[in-house]
Amino acid sequence: MPSYRLREAAALLGVSDDTVRRWADAGRLPASTDEAGRRAVDGADLAAFAVSLADQPDSPSVSSMRNRFPGIVTRVVRGDVAAQVEVQCGPHRFVSLLTAEAVDDLDLKPGDRAVATVKATNVAIDLG
Repeated sequence: MPSYRLREAAALLGVSDDTVRRWADAGRLPASTDEAGRRAVDGADLAAFAVSLADQPDSPSVSSMRNRFPGIVTRVVRGDVAAQVEVQCGPHRFVSLLTAEAVDDLDLKPGDRAVATVKATNVAIDLG
């Protein structure tokens, strides 16, 4: 099973290195010392922890769509009928095409907090 340095774990979880260190110090995320003397997290432990984080919704909304990624709006390109909205969610960038009316109703602009919600029938997996 692979292990991940705390910095790598933070990137995979979409949080800061300091957050992962605090979780490890508090015993919330199991960490050990690797052969080089650096703190690391076992891959299976990190996967289980990531799932547990995902099971804790950050808002009480109800939806059948389970893939929710909190982030920040980084770009809004508005046309007459349609708009393109980009949201950065940790290391992930989501681009959504919406009606211009929806963008106006939500008053979306760069810097706004947003949650990218994804429902797809096809998901490709690449080794990272």
